[in-house]
Amino acid sequence: MTSFTVNNNPVQYRMDPQTPLLWALRDGSNLTGTKYGCGNGQCGACTVDIDGAAVLACQVPIGAIEGSFVTTIEGLSRERDHPVQLAFIAGNVPQCGFCIPGMIMAAAVLIKKNRNPSEDDIRAGITNLCRCGVYPRIIDAVLAAAGVQRGDGEIAVGAPPGTTPAEAARRVPALVAPQ
Repeated sequence: MTSFTVNNNPVQYRMDPQTPLLWALRDGSNLTGTKYGCGNGQCGACTVDIDGAAVLACQVPIGAIEGSFVTTIEGLSRERDHPVQLAFIAGNVPQCGFCIPGMIMAAAVLIKKNRNPSEDDIRAGITNLCRCGVYPRIIDAVLAAAGVQRGDGEIAVGAPPGTTPAEAARRVPALVAPQ
Protein backbone atom coordinates (compact mmCIF):
# COMPACT_ATOMS: atom_id res chain seq x y z
CA MET A 1 0.00 0.00 0.00
CA THR A 2 1.10 3.52 -0.78
CA SER A 3 0.36 6.20 1.82
CA PHE A 4 0.39 9.98 1.57
CA THR A 5 -1.88 12.93 2.32
CA VAL A 6 -4.38 14.30 -0.18
CA ASN A 7 -6.14 17.58 0.61
CA ASN A 8 -5.19 17.22 4.29
CA ASN A 9 -6.62 13.70 4.50
CA PRO A 10 -4.35 10.68 4.94
CA VAL A 11 -4.92 8.11 2.19
CA GLN A 12 -3.70 4.62 1.41
CA TYR A 13 -3.96 3.28 -2.11
CA ARG A 14 -4.05 -0.45 -2.80
CA MET A 15 -2.74 0.11 -6.29
CA ASP A 16 0.44 -0.79 -8.09
CA PRO A 17 3.12 1.69 -6.91
CA GLN A 18 3.70 2.56 -10.59
CA THR A 19 0.11 3.83 -10.96
CA PRO A 20 0.21 7.47 -12.02
CA LEU A 21 -1.04 9.83 -9.31
CA LEU A 22 -3.62 11.16 -11.78
CA TRP A 23 -5.44 7.82 -11.83
CA ALA A 24 -5.17 7.29 -8.07
CA LEU A 25 -6.78 10.70 -7.55
CA ARG A 26 -9.48 10.31 -10.19
CA ASP A 27 -10.31 6.60 -9.83
CA GLY A 28 -9.24 5.86 -6.27
CA SER A 29 -10.39 9.06 -4.56
CA ASN A 30 -13.02 10.38 -7.01
CA LEU A 31 -11.18 13.72 -7.21
CA THR A 32 -12.04 14.43 -10.83
CA GLY A 33 -11.02 18.10 -10.83
CA THR A 34 -7.53 16.94 -11.80
CA LYS A 35 -8.00 16.45 -15.53
CA TYR A 36 -6.55 13.93 -17.96
CA GLY A 37 -5.37 15.85 -20.98
CA CYS A 38 -2.47 14.41 -22.94
CA GLY A 39 -1.16 11.75 -20.56
CA ASN A 40 2.45 12.49 -21.49
CA GLY A 41 3.22 15.56 -19.38
CA GLN A 42 2.88 18.25 -22.00
CA CYS A 43 -0.47 19.96 -21.42
CA GLY A 44 -0.56 20.59 -17.66
CA ALA A 45 -4.25 19.79 -17.20
CA CYS A 46 -3.33 17.38 -14.39
CA THR A 47 -1.20 19.83 -12.37
CA VAL A 48 -1.38 19.38 -8.59
CA ASP A 49 0.67 20.72 -5.69
CA ILE A 50 2.99 18.11 -4.19
CA ASP A 51 4.91 19.39 -1.19
CA GLY A 52 4.79 22.95 -2.53
CA ALA A 53 5.74 22.18 -6.14
CA ALA A 54 3.51 22.23 -9.22
CA VAL A 55 3.68 18.65 -10.51
CA LEU A 56 2.07 16.85 -13.44
CA ALA A 57 0.05 14.06 -11.84
CA CYS A 58 0.14 11.95 -15.00
CA GLN A 59 3.92 11.70 -14.71
CA VAL A 60 4.31 10.77 -11.03
CA PRO A 61 3.89 7.19 -9.85
CA ILE A 62 2.21 7.00 -6.46
CA GLY A 63 5.07 4.92 -5.10
CA ALA A 64 7.41 7.89 -5.63
CA ILE A 65 5.46 10.22 -3.34
CA GLU A 66 5.10 8.06 -0.24
CA GLY A 67 4.61 10.40 2.75
CA SER A 68 4.06 13.50 0.60
CA PHE A 69 1.35 16.13 0.85
CA VAL A 70 -0.78 16.50 -2.29
CA THR A 71 -3.25 19.32 -2.89
CA THR A 72 -5.70 19.11 -5.77
CA ILE A 73 -8.07 21.77 -7.06
CA GLU A 74 -10.73 20.38 -4.71
CA GLY A 75 -8.44 20.95 -1.72
CA LEU A 76 -7.09 24.38 -2.68
CA SER A 77 -9.95 26.19 -0.95
CA ARG A 78 -12.99 24.57 0.55
CA GLU A 79 -15.05 27.72 -0.10
CA ARG A 80 -13.54 28.27 -3.57
CA ASP A 81 -12.21 31.62 -2.42
CA HIS A 82 -8.49 31.25 -3.03
CA PRO A 83 -7.17 34.47 -4.63
CA VAL A 84 -6.30 32.65 -7.86
CA GLN A 85 -9.78 31.14 -8.13
CA LEU A 86 -11.38 34.53 -7.49
CA ALA A 87 -9.08 36.29 -9.97
CA PHE A 88 -9.84 33.72 -12.68
CA ILE A 89 -13.57 34.27 -12.13
CA ALA A 90 -13.33 38.06 -11.98
CA GLY A 91 -11.13 38.14 -15.08
CA ASN A 92 -13.45 35.89 -17.09
CA VAL A 93 -10.53 33.56 -17.73
CA PRO A 94 -12.35 30.24 -18.24
CA GLN A 95 -13.89 29.52 -21.60
CA CYS A 96 -14.26 25.77 -22.02
CA GLY A 97 -12.76 25.34 -18.55
CA PHE A 98 -10.96 22.05 -19.12
CA CYS A 99 -7.43 23.34 -18.48
CA ILE A 100 -8.44 25.72 -15.70
CA PRO A 101 -7.95 23.46 -12.64
CA GLY A 102 -4.35 22.72 -13.69
CA MET A 103 -3.72 26.38 -14.46
CA ILE A 104 -5.11 27.45 -11.09
CA MET A 105 -2.93 24.92 -9.28
CA ALA A 106 0.20 26.05 -11.17
CA ALA A 107 -0.66 29.70 -10.44
CA ALA A 108 -1.32 29.00 -6.75
CA VAL A 109 2.08 27.33 -6.37
CA LEU A 110 3.74 30.19 -8.27
CA ILE A 111 2.34 32.95 -6.06
CA LYS A 112 3.04 30.94 -2.92
CA LYS A 113 6.71 30.88 -3.93
CA ASN A 114 6.87 34.33 -5.54
CA ARG A 115 4.51 36.91 -4.05
CA ASN A 116 5.43 39.49 -6.70
CA PRO A 117 5.75 37.64 -10.02
CA SER A 118 6.48 39.50 -13.24
CA GLU A 119 4.72 38.63 -16.49
CA ASP A 120 7.84 36.67 -17.48
CA ASP A 121 7.74 34.79 -14.16
CA ILE A 122 4.13 33.87 -14.86
CA ARG A 123 4.90 32.70 -18.40
CA ALA A 124 7.77 30.58 -17.07
CA GLY A 125 5.82 29.23 -14.11
CA ILE A 126 2.59 28.38 -15.90
CA THR A 127 3.42 26.38 -18.99
CA ASN A 128 0.00 24.72 -19.21
CA LEU A 129 -1.64 24.59 -22.61
CA CYS A 130 -5.00 26.24 -23.25
CA ARG A 131 -6.76 25.54 -26.53
CA CYS A 132 -8.98 28.58 -26.01
CA GLY A 133 -5.95 30.90 -25.94
CA VAL A 134 -6.81 32.93 -22.85
CA TYR A 135 -3.16 33.55 -21.97
CA PRO A 136 -3.38 37.36 -21.63
CA ARG A 137 -6.29 36.99 -19.20
CA ILE A 138 -4.38 34.33 -17.26
CA ILE A 139 -1.44 36.70 -16.80
CA ASP A 140 -3.76 39.50 -15.64
CA ALA A 141 -5.55 37.16 -13.23
CA VAL A 142 -2.31 35.85 -11.71
CA LEU A 143 -1.03 39.41 -11.26
CA ALA A 144 -4.31 40.31 -9.50
CA ALA A 145 -4.19 37.18 -7.33
CA ALA A 146 -0.59 37.89 -6.34
CA GLY A 147 -1.65 41.40 -5.29
CA VAL A 148 -4.39 39.98 -3.09
CA GLN A 149 -1.98 37.40 -1.65
CA ARG A 150 0.39 40.26 -0.74
CA GLY A 151 -2.45 42.25 0.79
CA ASP A 152 -2.33 44.93 -1.93
CA GLY A 153 -5.90 44.61 -3.11
CA GLU A 154 -9.19 42.79 -3.29
CA ILE A 155 -11.04 40.92 -5.96
CA ALA A 156 -14.74 41.57 -6.30
CA VAL A 157 -16.63 38.70 -7.86
CA GLY A 158 -20.26 37.84 -8.24
CA ALA A 159 -22.39 35.85 -5.86
CA PRO A 160 -21.71 32.14 -5.29
CA PRO A 161 -23.64 29.48 -7.25
CA GLY A 162 -27.16 28.83 -6.02
CA THR A 163 -27.70 32.42 -4.87
CA THR A 164 -31.08 33.89 -5.76
CA PRO A 165 -31.10 37.02 -7.96
CA ALA A 166 -32.40 39.11 -5.05
CA GLU A 167 -29.64 37.85 -2.73
CA ALA A 168 -27.04 38.40 -5.49
CA ALA A 169 -28.21 42.01 -5.93
CA ARG A 170 -27.98 42.56 -2.18
CA ARG A 171 -24.45 41.14 -2.02
CA VAL A 172 -23.20 42.70 -5.26
CA PRO A 173 -25.04 45.99 -6.00
CA ALA A 174 -23.61 46.11 -9.52
CA LEU A 175 -25.87 43.15 -10.38
CA VAL A 176 -29.04 45.21 -9.89
CA ALA A 177 -30.79 45.64 -13.23
CA PRO A 178 -30.91 49.23 -14.50
CA GLN A 179 -34.31 50.90 -14.14
